[in-house]
Amino acid sequence: MSESRKPVTYAESGVDIDRGNRIVDRIRPLARATRRPGASAELGGFGGLFDLRAAGFVDPILVAANDGVGTKLKIAAESGVYDTIGIDLVAMCVNDIVVQGAEPLFFLDYFAAGKLDEDVVSAVLHGVAEGCAQSGCALIGGETAEMPGVYAPGDFDIAGFAVGAAERGTLLPRPGLRAGDLVYGLPSSGVHSNGFSLVRRIVARSGLGWDAPAPFDPSRSLAAALLSPTRLYVRPLLQALARTRGIYALAHITGGGYPDNLPRVLDDSLAVSLDLDAFAPPPVFSWLAAAGDLDEEEMLRTFNCGFGMAVFVSADDEQEARDALASAGLSPVLIGELVPAEGRRLVTRGRLKL
Repeated sequence: MSESRKPVTYAESGVDIDRGNRIVDRIRPLARATRRPGASAELGGFGGLFDLRAAGFVDPILVAANDGVGTKLKIAAESGVYDTIGIDLVAMCVNDIVVQGAEPLFFLDYFAAGKLDEDVVSAVLHGVAEGCAQSGCALIGGETAEMPGVYAPGDFDIAGFAVGAAERGTLLPRPGLRAGDLVYGLPSSGVHSNGFSLVRRIVARSGLGWDAPAPFDPSRSLAAALLSPTRLYVRPLLQALARTRGIYALAHITGGGYPDNLPRVLDDSLAVSLDLDAFAPPPVFSWLAAAGDLDEEEMLRTFNCGFGMAVFVSADDEQEARDALASAGLSPVLIGELVPAEGRRLVTRGRLKL
């Protein structure tokens, strides 16, 4: 048989099935650690199963969300710091579920690369499992895809899919918000997972390497500091929602920042008056603003500036709602109030302390 007619294999084409199977074997115990009522969290089937009745639901409405982590991935890939990006992936999905008053139940991940690196995949999915465990949802399945020719060497992408549920009649936002009601901010853990195309451009402009001490946190490398995972708000928010009816709506501060995310939960008659004097942005935001010459408007529409979640509270139940949030460890800060909409859905007063 001539060399040109020599049989080729899938592995020689760049896809190693055995490597994929080894990765699943490494992930299996991580998934088992996320078991919860309703899910065995056992990998290997053609689909993941969840029993809503076993989870305690009577008349549930399902809530689904999917997301990724954007170009924050590039920092992980370029720095070799992979252990937190999976937490981000879970947080971006389950935080979107809890804002609708629902409990995240299960999660599935998707990991694609030109060539799967077992150690990288394992590190990323260890973070996924950690995020699931922290938010009380089961990792019941996923997919690893080896796609030579689609991704450049060293590049990969991840996506997450989460499903939650709430009993009928308990979903957020609830009707009844009116002018004079209040908006509380819940502190973030840093930049979270939005705005990283701008972050990376600012870092490139600064000339700093990923292993350099972070100017805003010299105890850590720049990569490690910027890769601080997105805060998981799920469990404490579910605790607070169980204690008070004074919380009418929640808004996850992600892409589009405050101008896009706060009005999403309001009807057209209301706007938010945001008190910027109540903000005390962590040092990372001051550094980004200074190093990138960013104005206040750009900061507010790109970054969370210190609050990753907003809570809309009835003025009549303010004390009860604030106590419920505080007792759940959420450290609420009053950042605004609702006003009649007069064209603009978001108005600001004061200045960011950058």
